[in-house]
Amino acid sequence: MSWLHALFNQSPEIALFLSLAIGYWVGKFQFGKFQLGGVAGSLLAAVIISQVGVSIDNGIKAVLFALFIYAVGFESGPQFFRSLGRQSLREIAMATVLAVSGLITVVVLARMFGLDKGLAAGIAAGGLTQSAIIGTAGSAIGKLGLAADETQRLQANVAIGYAVTYIFGSFGAIIVCVNILPWFMRRSIRDDAIKAEAEMLAGARNLGVGEYAAAPDLVGRIYRIDSAAGRTVSEVEGGAALPISIERVKRDGALIGPEPSLKLQAGDIVLVVGRRAGVVGLSSKLGPELQSSEGMDVIVVTREVAVTAPAFVKRTVAEIRSSTAADMRHGVYVVEVKRAGVRLSLKDDTVIEPGDVVTLYGTSEDVQRAARQVGSIIIPSDKTDFVFHGLGLVVGLLIGLVVVRFGDIPLTLGSGGGALLSGLAFGWYRSRNMALGNMPTAASTLLRDLGLAGFVAVVGLQSGQQAVTTIAEKGLSIFLIGVVVTLLPLLITMVFGRYVLRYDNTAVFAGALSGSRSANPAFGEVLDKAGNSIPTTPFAITYALANVFLTLLGPLVVAFV
Repeated sequence: MSWLHALFNQSPEIALFLSLAIGYWVGKFQFGKFQLGGVAGSLLAAVIISQVGVSIDNGIKAVLFALFIYAVGFESGPQFFRSLGRQSLREIAMATVLAVSGLITVVVLARMFGLDKGLAAGIAAGGLTQSAIIGTAGSAIGKLGLAADETQRLQANVAIGYAVTYIFGSFGAIIVCVNILPWFMRRSIRDDAIKAEAEMLAGARNLGVGEYAAAPDLVGRIYRIDSAAGRTVSEVEGGAALPISIERVKRDGALIGPEPSLKLQAGDIVLVVGRRAGVVGLSSKLGPELQSSEGMDVIVVTREVAVTAPAFVKRTVAEIRSSTAADMRHGVYVVEVKRAGVRLSLKDDTVIEPGDVVTLYGTSEDVQRAARQVGSIIIPSDKTDFVFHGLGLVVGLLIGLVVVRFGDIPLTLGSGGGALLSGLAFGWYRSRNMALGNMPTAASTLLRDLGLAGFVAVVGLQSGQQAVTTIAEKGLSIFLIGVVVTLLPLLITMVFGRYVLRYDNTAVFAGALSGSRSANPAFGEVLDKAGNSIPTTPFAITYALANVFLTLLGPLVVAFV
């Protein structure tokens, strides 16, 4: 194996990508209903590869995790800020219960098995996967007034306890959140994520890539004028039950302009566009429907427009409809209106806010005309705005450097918490200013998947060898205590969330539970199972709280053990 050791020392990135490749391959295998998943598989593969001896820089881990957590925050920023309020009290309770149960579990086990303060704090850091505990516990030990050699021994034990328990700390959280929780709830994460997304979309189905409705709401039909002969274009359009528009008129084989005052003649062929309920079945009013007619095809487009014009913001739908000129509305149909990524139910009393995004349907000329009055068209692009997102990451990492002290206890969000907070803020700002900050879904998905899987792989490569060596030297007792510290608080919080907080959606529950343990690998697997961003908002709330609550456990464990 010496040649592998030499290879990985010369190029440690080979070990990283080999861990990802093997991990995702292993993660595809199913054992009954259990599936390891790519993230946990990458962690396991990295631990095995680390036994050869791999030295990999901490900076790689920090960059990968920052990319992952920033992308998560950016995607969920609009929904996160909309969700803040009394409804987030459940997430606060979740994070509190897990931190308290985690503290009690560590203290009780440490006293039962005679662990010193250092080992107990290290087990808390690894079993609860909160690396900041190492720093806060080490600082607290340094202030105990012990002899220098004893202080050094206890601080070294913090690192040993952490190294032995961290691997299962990550893996166990995945088992609970991705496998045990759905079994406990009797529903899958994916099914409940789809259900929650449908409710968020006001009952409308969210079509995936390559999916189209077989019977679309907006359609075009060709008719030969018979019954409507002698009526003008405006009279035909105005007499329909629902808004329609005549986009083309062909007379004697030649196309003529469909002016509102144009009188239709028998034998004219017209193309009618509008909502299905208004267009289908017009034969009795216009004449027979034709399957096709040369030259009668019209290209229509859909465009998203950010609403910014004063004439449309802070006004109800009824007010906008009554005050908008008919020539401006002609040939333009509203497909949907979204606010912060969530579809609005358009009622007469619905108020349009600045930054709402309306999807318009019609010919390119009609849509452009209407868009100029409404706001600015959001140009679809596969390019990422690196100026915007580079600044977002810088802001997040700067926030992570801030340390607030409560007495001798230093509190900090760290790079992960700072990047998450920045991602949330920049995602929200993007939802209000759609001309900035473009990040295609594919780019965001790559950042999330590569960032998280790469992060846990680096953790495995860095600590796997030390963990295995320490287990061999110290026995399995520390490892098994860490297993209890990992699983018991999660299970207690899971039962509390189900029966006290009344969580009834598995996807939302899984996001809140993984965040309350700041279990990023588990959250990554939850997102993968969900297939959408439904778990992200509860995760973002509990994750931010857990970073504070769990960091405080360091000095508390030192004080109580």
